[in-house]
Amino acid sequence: MTAGAVDAARSTAAQDRKLVWVDDFDGPAGAQPDPAFWTHELGDGTEQGIPGWGNGELQRYTADRPNSALDGRGNLAVTARRDESGRGAYTSARLITRGAVEVRYGRLEARVRVPRGAGLWPAFWALGADIGEAGWPACGEIDVMEHVGRQPRRVYGAIHGPGYSGDAGLARTHHLTTDVAEDFHVFAVEWAPAELVWSVDGLDYHRATPADVAPRAWAFGHPFYLLLNLAVGGGLGGEVADETAFPAQMLVDYVRVYAAS
Repeated sequence: MTAGAVDAARSTAAQDRKLVWVDDFDGPAGAQPDPAFWTHELGDGTEQGIPGWGNGELQRYTADRPNSALDGRGNLAVTARRDESGRGAYTSARLITRGAVEVRYGRLEARVRVPRGAGLWPAFWALGADIGEAGWPACGEIDVMEHVGRQPRRVYGAIHGPGYSGDAGLARTHHLTTDVAEDFHVFAVEWAPAELVWSVDGLDYHRATPADVAPRAWAFGHPFYLLLNLAVGGGLGGEVADETAFPAQMLVDYVRVYAAS
């Protein structure tokens, strides 16, 4: 992607901001995501005490290149595959910046092309870096973008915290005029001490403040780390349709963090 195209893709809100961290996923096809930034969470959640990653998901996450690698065209490809061990078994990838890139306030932004197909559940999100001590949902969760394939023109933005998690999370959806999977889109959250604002391609569609969750605690005043993953099935992802094609790829052109305005 050229520098001019990158500038055109940014929202006006980001153009004059200080860029404090970026991964543009430049490199040869088949290369691993930069290990200075990204590590992989592995397995099906059982080792973490949440089989199915707490959502009844079907995939097993790996660090294998077929599930996560640069495509040689400036993108990270996160790929869900049917496991050769049998129908209904899937592999994919979940990449995190925990301990490497942790953010407190600013603009979280990614340019992503989601895959097409019912049962696919790609996401760009963030978790409180204190999750090891506080646990979830007390650590807080910011879902910058979630998409479920059975709703081809809809994206989700949400927060989860103590007393407002899971189905009770504070969420809103945005409907595009074409299928989300048709092209790349810029997904972002502007994060300030007392406000979070979600946008798609520069259009704001969701806002959350401490008043929206009161008297419950506002869990968004400490550092968070970033996540990219492609889940299969699960409570939100839904049943995998027979016509959903595998391998299925989430392409990530970049992930960027801008300083708070």
